[in-house]
Amino acid sequence: MKKYMTSVTAVCLAAGSAHAGALDRTGQSIDVLFEDGRYVEFSLGYISPDVTGENINPFLGGGVTGAQSGDIGVSNFNFGAAYKADINEKLSYAIIIDQPYKVEVDYPTNPAYFGSDSSAEFNSIAVTTLLKYRLESGFSVYGGLRFQETEAKAEIAFAGDYKVEANADWGVGYVAGVAYERPDIALRVSLTYNSEVSHKNDVTEEVTVAPGFRPSFESEAEFETPQSINLAMQTGIAADTLLFGSVRWVDWSDFDLSPEVYSSPLIAGQPLLSYVDDVTTYTIGLGRRINDTWSIAGSLSYEENTENLFTNLGPNDGQIGVGLAAIYTQGPMKITTGVRYIRIGDTTTAVQGVPAAEFNDNDVVAFGVKIGYNF
Repeated sequence: MKKYMTSVTAVCLAAGSAHAGALDRTGQSIDVLFEDGRYVEFSLGYISPDVTGENINPFLGGGVTGAQSGDIGVSNFNFGAAYKADINEKLSYAIIIDQPYKVEVDYPTNPAYFGSDSSAEFNSIAVTTLLKYRLESGFSVYGGLRFQETEAKAEIAFAGDYKVEANADWGVGYVAGVAYERPDIALRVSLTYNSEVSHKNDVTEEVTVAPGFRPSFESEAEFETPQSINLAMQTGIAADTLLFGSVRWVDWSDFDLSPEVYSSPLIAGQPLLSYVDDVTTYTIGLGRRINDTWSIAGSLSYEENTENLFTNLGPNDGQIGVGLAAIYTQGPMKITTGVRYIRIGDTTTAVQGVPAAEFNDNDVVAFGVKIGYNF
């Protein structure tokens, strides 16, 4: 039951591939810390979004009311890896590699839609080092450092064929948490705090000021990927049956990516990417061990629709998701496969605070596979 319970909660994010609020992709799980002995895992996720919008402002870039954006979602992969080992009976450590924040949008060519031929991409990679100390009576504390790289680029056709590229920059944050375990009833509760990570990316911006005059500007973009709190729980409720769930709060209202030229009143007068409210993701699920080889699990997730205005590079306001997974165990090896369907909440985007487009009835399908090995 111990090996099973440390695997099943990961499937609520389709074996490591998720599409949560704002730029959130992995949920920054620390579950690997609770594996037995020495353990290594590798994961690969794939998301396939279907995101379309409709122009509601005829005064933007010559757009036509009702014109369709086309599918702006870009299918892409996520990878992850982790290693955990015990130092002694009290101390253990883990190293986690993931891509915690990521987004890609690409507007197809349609002259009737104001955002035609615009695109954006935000990427990150993080290396998290954790140390856990076991206390008496089932409690443990853990913490460590997170080293994170971010980079971004975008093209906004309707804003003077604006282009920006933010070069890769590394920042450092930290993780701290506490957990309680009762293996006899498969109970584990963990509370984890992830600090913000500050970045200062070198930025190159280009914009057409007049026909034949397209200057380039060099500057720095300072921003922080947000702090967050993860509360995760799991417990046995019957023989070979596990109830699990989590609450993840992310301080997205403090995220603001504003390149100097783009955010000036002469170009857009707003951030390239920002969010009004924080995002809280709720997940609950059930896992069932069928036999010594196979286990299955299912989960539901929810994020509130805030009804705020979003930038056109991030039309994602709330969601409802369902996930299914299967775990195959053979000796020290575990293979987890999962699929997750997400219904994205209806979203209104804006330019300079004026509603620009509506994105309704959109969805995402995520697939994932994770291979873990105890040795």
